[in-house]
Amino acid sequence: VQLVESGGGLVQAGGSLRLSCAASGRTLSGYAMGWFRQAPGKEREFVTSINWSGGVTRYKDSVKGRFTISRDNAKNTVYLQMNSLKSEDTAVYYCAANLGVIGSAPEFWGQGTQVTVSS
Repeated sequence: VQLVESGGGLVQAGGSLRLSCAASGRTLSGYAMGWFRQAPGKEREFVTSINWSGGVTRYKDSVKGRFTISRDNAKNTVYLQMNSLKSEDTAVYYCAANLGVIGSAPEFWGQGTQVTVSS
């Protein structure tokens, strides 16, 4: 599975960005998808995940109410809508996929896309 993220960039605090992750190489049937992020000097951390059907989502506490994950299985794409962005959201955002559920070590990763929030 190849995962390719897009949509990152520079945005002012309070602004919005929408990240996309397009998957290719095989069917993602049964795969959960997720987003992780890594800020400079920090470890990579879980942000959000969504199960195959889209009916179950999980969020890091600090992004609840601001970020929304969704997926379009017909397009093999997962999205991350980020609103009310804060400077502490600045990081490289990685898309991930894993059969069943997203754990701490998903099987497949994208290359990452930079999100920079200016204060």
